Amino acid sequence: MNSQTLFTKTSPLKLFFIASIPGAISMLASALYQLIDGVFVGQILGETAFAALNLAMPFVIINFALADLIGVGSSVPISISLGRKQEGEANNLFSCACLMIVITGALIGALLFAAAPLLIGWMGAEGDFAHQAVQYLRVYALCSPVTTIVFAMDNYLRICGKIRSSMVLNILMSALSAVLEYLFLFVFGWGIWGAALATCLGMCVCALLALMPFFLKKTQLRFCRPRLNAGMIRQIVSCGSPNFLNNIAGRITSILMNMLLVRFGGAMAVSVYGILMYADGFIQPLLYGMCDSLQPAVGYNWGAGKFSRVKAIEKCCFTASGILSVASVFVLFLLPETITNLFMSNVDAVFMETAVTALKLFSLTYITRWFSFATQSYMLAVEKSLPASLISVSTALVFPVLIIVLLWPLELTGIWLNFACTALLAAILSAIILFKMRGELNQPDIPEANP
Repeated sequence: MNSQTLFTKTSPLKLFFIASIPGAISMLASALYQLIDGVFVGQILGETAFAALNLAMPFVIINFALADLIGVGSSVPISISLGRKQEGEANNLFSCACLMIVITGALIGALLFAAAPLLIGWMGAEGDFAHQAVQYLRVYALCSPVTTIVFAMDNYLRICGKIRSSMVLNILMSALSAVLEYLFLFVFGWGIWGAALATCLGMCVCALLALMPFFLKKTQLRFCRPRLNAGMIRQIVSCGSPNFLNNIAGRITSILMNMLLVRFGGAMAVSVYGILMYADGFIQPLLYGMCDSLQPAVGYNWGAGKFSRVKAIEKCCFTASGILSVASVFVLFLLPETITNLFMSNVDAVFMETAVTALKLFSLTYITRWFSFATQSYMLAVEKSLPASLISVSTALVFPVLIIVLLWPLELTGIWLNFACTALLAAILSAIILFKMRGELNQPDIPEANP
């Protein structure tokens, strides 16, 4: 089935299962490299290495944030251009975006490699703790020119209707990273830098495989001679800003959280926070995959003026996100010991008690988190970047910092409660935005022009 038929002719419910289920599996598979990374490092290298990984991870994600800005920012106008039958414009956007990702990956990678000791020292880490964090970050920085494009290619494959190909590549990336990491850490006995190298090699291989069908001209999008201009850059930045701001603001919040965790509970608290982030790293990709995989269809239909179809697709997205989130609440609340032991075996009673309390309080986040997540995706898909950015920045930075101040006297308990309070405020903000924009979102369909 070609992408036009899939996006415009398939029933919304069938489209949801065709696009969202593989999309969710795909995003989960692509995120599993972080989960596998945490499990292997925690189980094989120990608590200090696990804490070092989590201290460096915000900077690793910042490294990917600019690529995500360009990848997501170009995907929305590409989908809308295809819906308007402007294939030349879509191909130019695609070609320019790929070039921009490679260039920014090289520049940011070089900057992070040089600044790694300063950044980790600024976090308050010392000795072996700091040394391992610097090693981990520098491997990602060196591989940045190649690895950063892998997630953008995932978006472009879905735009071309290659949903299963995207899923297979993401599964391959996680499997390859897992095998290499086991080999490097358990067999060769390498340190934390080996864990980073294994993941980066898996990303490099899959990035090259993802590019092949575009070079071989077997996809709807084709490489062309890039014609970059200021208007295109503004359009990409505008559409990609919500995801970019979410990544950057979220990492700033994580850095702030890590500084407070070191102050309130040392490496143990950082490790517990890491377990929460890995649990979130399992659930959030499922939410993101379901919503993000529908964005090409939503953007295509929005560009074609089929607004009733956009609304029907989004109803499926909101419903599925709510069901998944409520299920996550029960899993996190009922199985905190099992989740903790997945990452850190043979921990003492104090560590386990802290982790169980943290996971139970963290589970409350998903009672409301799904609503703001689905709303932000909806706004982004229809080029409403301002409200999407407002939700993004508020969720990732403004609300968490506000709640840190309000719950400061509770110390660690206040940090564990931060996530649920943030999600509640974000859901309220999202409901207000949807209510304010109801007229624009409920437009009548535009009749198709006669051929």
